[in-house]
Amino acid sequence: MNSSESAWSSWRSALLHRAVLVASLGYFVDVYDLVLFSIVRVASLRSLGVAEDQLLTVGVQLLNMQMIGMLIGGVLWGVLGDRHGRISVLFGSIALYSLANIANAFATTTDMYAVLRLLAGIGLAGELGAAVTLVSETLPRETRGYGTSFVAGFGVSGAIVAAAVAANFDWRVSYVVGGVMGLLLLLLRLKMAESGMFSSLSTKTGISKGNFFQLFTQKERLWRYLRCILIGMPTWFVIGVLVTFSPEICAELGATGKITAGTSILCNYAGLIVGDLASGLISQWWRSRRKVVAVFVTLTMAGCAAYLLLHGMSPAVYYGVFFLLGCSAGYWALFVTIAAEQFGTNLRATVATTAPNFIRGSVVLLTMALTWLRGSFGLTGGAMIVGAGCFALTFAALWRLPETFGKDLDFVES
Repeated sequence: MNSSESAWSSWRSALLHRAVLVASLGYFVDVYDLVLFSIVRVASLRSLGVAEDQLLTVGVQLLNMQMIGMLIGGVLWGVLGDRHGRISVLFGSIALYSLANIANAFATTTDMYAVLRLLAGIGLAGELGAAVTLVSETLPRETRGYGTSFVAGFGVSGAIVAAAVAANFDWRVSYVVGGVMGLLLLLLRLKMAESGMFSSLSTKTGISKGNFFQLFTQKERLWRYLRCILIGMPTWFVIGVLVTFSPEICAELGATGKITAGTSILCNYAGLIVGDLASGLISQWWRSRRKVVAVFVTLTMAGCAAYLLLHGMSPAVYYGVFFLLGCSAGYWALFVTIAAEQFGTNLRATVATTAPNFIRGSVVLLTMALTWLRGSFGLTGGAMIVGAGCFALTFAALWRLPETFGKDLDFVES
């Protein structure tokens, strides 16, 4: 068997693994619900009686509530995943965010909407980290990159479905569809097998499992954790700032037509599908996670600069840029895989779940900074300054990040 046939065989066996298939469907529903608020933000707030000049302000507040929920949920589900198993998190998190999103359809005030986005955020926080942890511990070390890249590549297509549903149905119906899909997914998970590494660890005594504060007890481990968080920030700078608030940013840039958040997100997530699949495959071919992240971050930085300097373009041009930004920022699965591979089995779910949610939660800080800078530099200038700081931190973290490709994951943190 030649090298190309061997690579295809490894790719195929990874994709057909039950854990990969179910995790992919789970992340699909997770992403659908995660981005739905950004898509229906304007329509839902208008329906609730929010004034036109308050749509951005109230939208930021509700998005921040969702992200705060994800910060809380990241720690909660991560700890539970290392103490009680990866499967328990997959069940619990999807049940919570499915019910919360159905309840969103019945919101009658912005205060009620905010509470429900908080609860949905807590639920949404557990899906990806637990899924990547389970897949990483289940597949052979040589092929786990294929599995995690497919989980993310297929999963982010949930955003495209969310945009399509929101474009054809009322915003309340869109929330119900997401919640029902999540509840149906629970049926597929009834026969999911627990990670062998976790099952083996659960029989041992004297090992601290899911101790979040253990991440801060050693300087080296703390820096390892912080680097894992910082390398993923550009993805959510693109999604949470540049794309979510594209109607307002593009209006300031002098777009020749109307830009809608739903279409912006659809184009961006179409690119993320390409990026997540490509980054995972390239990391397997290059046998390196770190080099691939460096290339994708560099391309993302160039894309952000181009977007914020494009004045007076047509909507088609801006939508094309959002697609390309998705392609370059689509190393999300690779980032979470790196986080999972950096730490031992007793802290792996905690790290793989908290790291992406702390990044998502950083959108709160990014939007606060953008709001503060907007008065002096405008949305475009403020976004440039926020982005510059974000990329500086990412490159600094990537510089000292250990390589983890092919690393044996059967170890614990002392």
